[in-house]
Amino acid sequence: MKYPLYYLNDQEFEDLVSFICEKILGIGLIVFSEGKDGGRDGKFTGRAQNFPSSQNPWDGKFIIQAKHTTNPIASCSDSGFKTILEKEIPKIKEIKTEHKIDYYLVFTNRKLSGIQEPLLEDLLTEETGVKNCIIGLERIQLYIREYPIIAKNMNLNKLLIPMDFYEDDIRNLIIKFSEIKNIKKNIKEIKINLKRIPIEEKNRINNLSRDYFEDVLKQSYSDFQKITEFLEDPKNIEYKRNYENTVSDIQEEITIKRNDYVLFEEIINHLYRIILDANNEKLKNNRKYIRTILHYMYYFCDIGKKEF
Repeated sequence: MKYPLYYLNDQEFEDLVSFICEKILGIGLIVFSEGKDGGRDGKFTGRAQNFPSSQNPWDGKFIIQAKHTTNPIASCSDSGFKTILEKEIPKIKEIKTEHKIDYYLVFTNRKLSGIQEPLLEDLLTEETGVKNCIIGLERIQLYIREYPIIAKNMNLNKLLIPMDFYEDDIRNLIIKFSEIKNIKKNIKEIKINLKRIPIEEKNRINNLSRDYFEDVLKQSYSDFQKITEFLEDPKNIEYKRNYENTVSDIQEEITIKRNDYVLFEEIINHLYRIILDANNEKLKNNRKYIRTILHYMYYFCDIGKKEF
């Protein structure tokens, strides 16, 4: 079982790291309060219980950092992650001058390859002279499996709420839509069906936050007419049928599992993660249209409640 840790917020991920460190280092872990941490989220002094192994544990002053991302396809190979580590170097050097660090542990929910791991660790070693270890997503998942109490205490099963629908239909539609530059003018002007409840009322009964509506969903408005024209074009009848089938499947899933979410944007975000396919380059490069299509579904009442 693999947990989608990108659903956690930064504080929850730091809590997860703390639980792991208590198991692999010891109960003497000190966690710092939220805010400017001066290059550290926690510290431990002493002989580690089980790190890097129980046979040859490290012994000394540990500084722990948690680097969380909400990007499900993020990797430690991304240039942005190297930049994040480079920004920590001055802080590590400062802590070293105070003789408060022997080991530096970085936990991240990014994927970490066997090639990238030594490169990043060598970067930190060469710049700071501090022995360090980058602990990526794969290793964190192993720790969670090794210590089931962590998943229980963190209630990580809440991240496994399933939604089942045939996502390839909507993926293909999104890719096709992204390839269209201009809608032909010979298509008759289409009047968008406004036989729906006022959007403010829809947001209220579905518990979609004002911030999400104003700052995120509204950004999709400019493509709504184009989507309607695309779906109504007779040559796209197959894509329209796939759209309608997907809407039917998603609406049923939402109805059954609505109580597992608080805000409706959590549902939209969950659907986005399901549809996004890191192995599909065309979809990944046009992933903004995933949310656009989901926003379209919501705005025109294809998904979500229309009334109490």
